Amino acid sequence: MELKPNNSAPVLTDSAPISKSRLSGRSGLFAYPAQGASFSPNLILNIPRKKTGVLDDVRSSSWLDAMKSSSPPHKKFTKDINNELASPDADYAYRTWLLNYPSALISFEKIANNAKGKRIALFLDYDGTLSPIVDNPDCAFMSNAMRHAVKRVAKYFPTAIISGRSRDKVYEFVGLTELYYAGSHGMDIMGPVQQYTPDGHQTSVWATDQQGKEVNLFQPASAFLPMIDEVFRSLVECTKDIKGAKVENNKFCISVHYRNVDENIWTTVAHCVQDVIKDFPRLRLTHGRKVLEVRPVIDWDKGKAVTFLLESLGLSNCDDVLPIYVGDDRTDEDAFKVLKEGNRGYGILVSSAPKETNACYSLRDPPEVKTHSTCTG
Repeated sequence: MELKPNNSAPVLTDSAPISKSRLSGRSGLFAYPAQGASFSPNLILNIPRKKTGVLDDVRSSSWLDAMKSSSPPHKKFTKDINNELASPDADYAYRTWLLNYPSALISFEKIANNAKGKRIALFLDYDGTLSPIVDNPDCAFMSNAMRHAVKRVAKYFPTAIISGRSRDKVYEFVGLTELYYAGSHGMDIMGPVQQYTPDGHQTSVWATDQQGKEVNLFQPASAFLPMIDEVFRSLVECTKDIKGAKVENNKFCISVHYRNVDENIWTTVAHCVQDVIKDFPRLRLTHGRKVLEVRPVIDWDKGKAVTFLLESLGLSNCDDVLPIYVGDDRTDEDAFKVLKEGNRGYGILVSSAPKETNACYSLRDPPEVKTHSTCTG
């Protein structure tokens, strides 16, 4: 499988004329439409007039059951000198699961053969995928080796990071201007503009307006910002006496982390969050891995962000395009589902324990993601 850089290989970038609906230009800077004018306008949900007062999509479960189900404990595998799983039960369960979701490393040749002659678009989650899951979310740093691997891949393929974190925070962690960033579960998207030096070298910069301010590609929930800020302040106040609780403002959504909270008082966290948002029917509550998330009530998720980015890149509805999404969390399932339903590409779940997923392949942990990215690039 021969790879060539983005600026010279039609297999890797499409040859359609540059327009404002596209994410990158061959030279100069241009402003992206702030509200994604090239995309379908029918994404905003009708705001419900009644307050539901329940955890999103777990209506029949108790708070505690919902939080436990979304935050299963990681199995700690002990390996012997042959690098095989030492626990027979864990070994059997994981190997059985791998029959349905084989390792992307072992299946790399098959994936590469299916990718021949196709333009690849790579989408990556951040926490648990490019960086390890850590107790303090402010310390979820990716390694220099991982950063180098992602940078190398982005040289060949359009590469995006889609995270529940704020776009600014993810960029602070990653620091690569050649990537596309979709923060707040895809509600804040920005991409690079490609420039070329006289000697033909490619550089990446952010798009700016005439005043030099960064221009966002798509922010479907801009109207919710004052509401999000108000709820954030209330949640900080409400949880200040709960040991271990941390509230993170991700611009268009709010994350309430309970990873370091004693499990006996998880329900206290849940009720505290619900008490705050019950007066905001235009916000909904969802859950991820030991985190409760407050989001605007709009028809938007990581799957929609993938669709938007593919369309903006001119890569949608094309038989010669292979999107690949790598992620580890419940919120990544929306993206896996989009690729699976349309038989458009591959979802790769990062998990060291068996779990139900819409992904096609699996990787055990971030180090395996780095190895896979190195092979791909």
